[in-house]
Amino acid sequence: MSTWTPDSWRKFPIKQHPTYTDQEHLKQVEATLASYPPLVFAGEVNRLKSELAKVAEGKAFLLQGGDCAESFADFNAKNIRDTFKILLQMNVVMMYAGQKPVVKVGRMAGQFAKPRSKDTETINGVELPSYRGDIINDLAFTPESRIPDPERMIKAYNQSVATMNLLRAFARGGLADLHQVHKWNLDFILKSQAGARYQDLTERIDDAMAFMKACGIDSDNASELKETILYTSHEALLLHYEEALTRKDSFSGDWYDCSAHMLWIGDRTRQPDGAHVEYLRGVKNPVGVKAGPSTNPDDLIKLLDTLNPENEAGRMNVIVRMGAGNLGDKLPELIRAVQREGKNVLWSSDPMHGNTYQTDNGYKTRFFDNVLQEVKEFFQIHQSEGTVAGGIHLEMTGRDVTECVGGAQQITEENLEDRYHTFCDPRLNGEQALELSFLIADTLKAASKG
Repeated sequence: MSTWTPDSWRKFPIKQHPTYTDQEHLKQVEATLASYPPLVFAGEVNRLKSELAKVAEGKAFLLQGGDCAESFADFNAKNIRDTFKILLQMNVVMMYAGQKPVVKVGRMAGQFAKPRSKDTETINGVELPSYRGDIINDLAFTPESRIPDPERMIKAYNQSVATMNLLRAFARGGLADLHQVHKWNLDFILKSQAGARYQDLTERIDDAMAFMKACGIDSDNASELKETILYTSHEALLLHYEEALTRKDSFSGDWYDCSAHMLWIGDRTRQPDGAHVEYLRGVKNPVGVKAGPSTNPDDLIKLLDTLNPENEAGRMNVIVRMGAGNLGDKLPELIRAVQREGKNVLWSSDPMHGNTYQTDNGYKTRFFDNVLQEVKEFFQIHQSEGTVAGGIHLEMTGRDVTECVGGAQQITEENLEDRYHTFCDPRLNGEQALELSFLIADTLKAASKG
């Protein structure tokens, strides 16, 4: 294997990458980013890796979720807080039922770039380059807006810094205190079926907290009760940005992508001889690999060999995204190949991307029942194979959007236009995400008893 450097990816074929017309401007932006402070640190990344190793062993569970694509326009403290709150709620639901720690990883503070199925899109006979996320170009359908602009990387970095600062404050400043578990509920969820079930759970948690306080254990002497950790992640798609935020750890001499704690490679960019795999093989962050219907066992093993040649525990997360009804034909052979080769892998389910369809009136959406079905299939197959279903990976928001059809709110295709706010793919709203977490919690509870 050739010697790795942060820029060695530039010698490899690359997909889903913009072409910048002003190369000098691009170099200036890259140099500026390279001089900026890192967003995360090696110690934090290593801690996440050790926690993910426990997830792979079945001693913890991974909850990974957040926006499909962060945007510059929707950036505000309320949106960040509401997504943080719903992640806390889901965490408590799963942790209480499964009686095991939940590792929380947000699709936040860097999820700005999106792969596209086509390089161009056509509206009313006009063809323009596709929108690839705010870090690259603009959603507005004009020739000028769709030109890739390097300066957008600076804005994405600054927004990520502010998001990270707020998340750290929420996690350590009292909002995550288990004594505040009632206050995490979002207004629009309070009267829902999932909200009522959550309220019942919080009352049981309150009783447990009161008992612990009587025993002399409370937030004043046990920081675990009042603080939490939320790690960050995004798809490592725009490699100019990732390289500029790559740093060498002064203690170990290892390289880390300091734009996020965890990165992943999408289903469209996981070529073993491609630039994205080349870049990520050299950094020490945990790495996710999306496994879609076209993933075959030989290719997956080759990817694992390339990205994790030392077979390090906690390094690799295979994120399965095949669509409801398809897992039975594809997933068992992947699991068996990984088991046969003795690979250390965390398996998680992405039940969103394989279940997208377009309505007659032009909205991309997902049917909530299909999301539920894929999650159920994922757990059932791992149970039958004797392996660990380690986590869930969701496009979701704490906002009261109408982007996915179904759920307890019974959102219909006609309702989508009410609050369809996504810039790219449809997300579960807070109530749907909480509803799904109870399904997962019931599964974890049954497994803990089995």
